Amino acid sequence: MTEGIERLARLITESEKTVVFTGAGVSTESGIPDFRSPDGFWSKYDPEDFTIQKFLRSPAARKAFWKMSAEGGLLAEAEPNPAHYAVADLHHSGRLDCVITQNIDNLHQKAGVPEEKVFELHGNMRRVVCLSCGNRLPMLEVVQKVNEGIEIPGCPDCQGILKPDAVLFGEALPVVTLREATRRAQKCDLLIVIGSSLVVYPAAYMPAYAREAGARLAIVNLTATPLDCHATVCIQGKAGEIMPRVVAMVRPS
Repeated sequence: MTEGIERLARLITESEKTVVFTGAGVSTESGIPDFRSPDGFWSKYDPEDFTIQKFLRSPAARKAFWKMSAEGGLLAEAEPNPAHYAVADLHHSGRLDCVITQNIDNLHQKAGVPEEKVFELHGNMRRVVCLSCGNRLPMLEVVQKVNEGIEIPGCPDCQGILKPDAVLFGEALPVVTLREATRRAQKCDLLIVIGSSLVVYPAAYMPAYAREAGARLAIVNLTATPLDCHATVCIQGKAGEIMPRVVAMVRPS
């Protein structure tokens, strides 16, 4: 592991444009369950209840969703972990082009990566969007309405349907975000995968795009991934233990 950490630090030092791609393995170290793990979210709830079609069609589905949100089912009070702070340190040192993430928890921003440098392919569960006027509100503000007895809160401006600003099943990824993330992946010279098994598409195309464009690929994950054979360096272990050691070895830019 030490050899891999040293090698990744050298790759970052040599890189002019580093992109970090993160998945659920980073969030789990902050206490957020992996949606697909045996103890994850989908072991407790039916994915069919979270399709965009059902959410739009059924007031009962929206009522159930907001009730669950108010009870904490989708709004864990999580804090950034050392992996998030290590990525933020790359930004502070001028070595981070951007973060492309599958996560919806806002923890990269909370750790100190600027909003404009975080491309959230699956949206952000900390926000709510009105489907009529586009108004965006903090999730906590809407949950407070539910706690006050409003079972299906509507937009305060137009009373339109509110939905979480995260991608539900059957819903397309945000086009502008996906397009810019793809461009960044294709323009970088190093892409570091952290905490992703690289099996959820289309998000998992990002490392492949980078490699096809000539970038070097590094992977930090607990288990093997389909792209390990194409990576310059692979390190298996916890992101929160590995990334701080990597960043500590990176020479100032």
